[in-house]
Amino acid sequence: MNAGGEWIMSHTVPLEQPWRGRQKLARMAAMAIEETLFDTSRENWRRIPLLLCVAERSRPGRTEGLEDQLLAEVQQLVAASFAPESVVIPQGRVGAAIALLRARQFIYEGHATATLIVGTDSLLTWPTLRVFDERARLLRERNANGFIPGEAGAAVLVGQPPAYSQLRIEGLGLAAEEAHIDAGEPLRADGLTRAIQIALRDAECQMHDLDFRISDISGEQYYFKEAALALSRTLRQRKAEFDLWHPAECIGEAGSAIGPVMLAVAAAACRKAYAPGPGILLHSSDDDGQRAAMVLRYRVS
Repeated sequence: MNAGGEWIMSHTVPLEQPWRGRQKLARMAAMAIEETLFDTSRENWRRIPLLLCVAERSRPGRTEGLEDQLLAEVQQLVAASFAPESVVIPQGRVGAAIALLRARQFIYEGHATATLIVGTDSLLTWPTLRVFDERARLLRERNANGFIPGEAGAAVLVGQPPAYSQLRIEGLGLAAEEAHIDAGEPLRADGLTRAIQIALRDAECQMHDLDFRISDISGEQYYFKEAALALSRTLRQRKAEFDLWHPAECIGEAGSAIGPVMLAVAAAACRKAYAPGPGILLHSSDDDGQRAAMVLRYRVS
């Protein structure tokens, strides 16, 4: 309930006990890890680097001890150790793209054959909710321009592309936006546009070569406007359809977990043949101005 007596709608992960804070973050991450690596022997886990994406340091009400304690707590819960290169990435919604850049380096420089990227986050603590409520950023009866807060744990395992059908990450791009949501400056989507252009160059393709988009947008008009502006500045050939998917409509605003969630949504859509096409653009935007884009393509052997 907020300060005005209104109920705050949210998406929550039910667990067997009412854990909160770092304990819940660790358990959500552990659940996602065990599901992702269910067919990999625990003996091999110690050769896999774990890149753990958590909330950015500027997040209001951020849980303490994320960098120095969470990774050890997750490994304790899964009763396994990961490779020495394992690290916490406190970059919020763009964390997964940064993790993928590190994973690319690990894999192609021969440090690892696979890398596990995990995101765990929760906005369902009063220190966080209070600030977003005061800034009128939560969805409620008298505010349609807001998001539903949520929480999630998600994980994806990445490695070198095999010969058989697989979703491949072909381009990655990062940039910064000066006119971020709290800046009060005119928005031109310069940061997201640059991130998309970098990812397209990395993938050696054009925007019109892709078939649909998946975004971390969770309901606020600012981010819908940014996505529309970035599309208008990068799409040079008309497309009859170019869908924009936003998984937050199902799980709420899940912070740093949304990157692995988007990758999982893309993989499921391609594997189960309901994706509009094989070329996918993923993009994410953090409140502090960081922007990320990923170009994916599903290749059939």
